[in-house]
Amino acid sequence: MIINFIRHGKTVGNIEKRYIGRTDEQLCTEGKEEIKNNKYPDCDIVISSPMKRCIQTTEIIYPDKKIIICDDLRECDFGNFEGKNYIELSENPDYQKWIDSNGIDTFPYGENPHDFRKRCIDIFIKTVRKYSDKKLSFVVHGGTIMSIMEKFAIPHRNYYDWQVKNGHGFVTEYSDRKITISEEI
Repeated sequence: MIINFIRHGKTVGNIEKRYIGRTDEQLCTEGKEEIKNNKYPDCDIVISSPMKRCIQTTEIIYPDKKIIICDDLRECDFGNFEGKNYIELSENPDYQKWIDSNGIDTFPYGENPHDFRKRCIDIFIKTVRKYSDKKLSFVVHGGTIMSIMEKFAIPHRNYYDWQVKNGHGFVTEYSDRKITISEEI
């Protein structure tokens, strides 16, 4: 089964290197232009996070496709870190504690990273079972892609090793609960 993973285009928060999870930002002008100027693989079905940045990206890439919205593909809730960047958080003891945990502690008043990853993996499995005879494109968040790739990609790499730039991603083959990359987008 062919599965494309595409990270949404840039937002102002992305440019400013902010933690943007539950904030429903739109694509910025630069993000829209980059998406319009890139080439993307075709698909039978598009699955998107419900966030504006993903839906707008999907509408630019696949204007004639019906979008299937999956709430569980939304980005992690960064809690008290939401909307801030590492410079603004640098003196925050909760942020330092989270950094010292290698990013595995729960975000203060936010989501537990393990629960976030499990949520993404569970909906991915459910979705590929439902559409196993189709070529899929997931237009989602960086963290969502990282979660799925860490779990299924061969060769195995750690979560943070799967970071992907806005508007980019992977064309993959999914078989026997394993993902192999055919090409980068």
